[in-house]
Amino acid sequence: MRITALSTQPKLTTSDSAVRLNQMKSSTLMAFDSEPSDISLPVAGIVIAVISSFINGSTFVLQKKGILRSRGRGGSYLRDVVWWSGTVSMIIGQIGNFLAYNVAPAVIVTPLGALGVLFGAVLASWILKEHLNILGKLGCVLCCCGSVVLIIHAPKTEAVTSRLELEERLSDPVFVMYAMLVVLLLITLIVWIAPAHGTSNIMVYVTICSLLGSFTVPSSKGLGLVAQDVFGEGPSSSRALVLFVGLLGTLAVSILIQFFFINKALECFSSNMFEAIYYVTFTSTVILASALLFKEWTALTLTDSLAMLCGLTTVCVGVILLRISQEALITWKKKEAQEKTD
Repeated sequence: MRITALSTQPKLTTSDSAVRLNQMKSSTLMAFDSEPSDISLPVAGIVIAVISSFINGSTFVLQKKGILRSRGRGGSYLRDVVWWSGTVSMIIGQIGNFLAYNVAPAVIVTPLGALGVLFGAVLASWILKEHLNILGKLGCVLCCCGSVVLIIHAPKTEAVTSRLELEERLSDPVFVMYAMLVVLLLITLIVWIAPAHGTSNIMVYVTICSLLGSFTVPSSKGLGLVAQDVFGEGPSSSRALVLFVGLLGTLAVSILIQFFFINKALECFSSNMFEAIYYVTFTSTVILASALLFKEWTALTLTDSLAMLCGLTTVCVGVILLRISQEALITWKKKEAQEKTD
């Protein structure tokens, strides 16, 4: 009976095993092919952002060098070649940022500016003879590590992809209230606070330039979306043209005001000090404005959101260490034993 029961069980032939093996291979391949877009990163935007960050990192150092050279000669820095080289670098870097913001999400392009702070600190130690101690080197390492975390966990998709969506987001009451609040703060700072406290408190100029980032970055990204309708093959609407001109005007005015107050700050304060503090405040305002307007954070999972917050915190800590390293004096000598008192 036992022999009969065993003989009646179905046996797997060689052909059946091959079929099952092929099914397992095909299901595995389908599992990998089903999510190609989920693991893709905006590589072009990241590369452009990194290159423009290094170019922007040299801007403040070259402009500061030009200001010091002109001050030593007793002339205006507008006639200094080094200062103009820094200005040209700023223009090239802003063009690179414009391209990067239209290829990659703002929440990844803006934090990558920490690489510019890193490069600026190294360049300042060479050109401006500003010493970079162990704290500064540790800050550079943290900036790099935080930037890598931001790249890995960045949003893989864009939240706003057309002009109509952009118009809808611009009319959002939350963003409108935020924009009006920023304009009110800028008027207060520029008209009343800057003339009285700008030369003695670095945060005045830093706050003005950072708040303007709430308009420069969204305008740059919006121009890329609207330009598709204005300069596309199809007929462009008047609303698209008006929106394009408005964004372009906002971008131009914001950049000019930023340019003016950046040079005012470099005349009074250290380039590394200004660049480090400016990066933290600028990044915070830009991410806040982008979150309210483009809502790019909605494309992130909870894990990616927490990882990006940790990466941003790491970058900010690294930038703060770079700032502290300019005034800290560190020695590795052991303290001498205290003399015995009677």
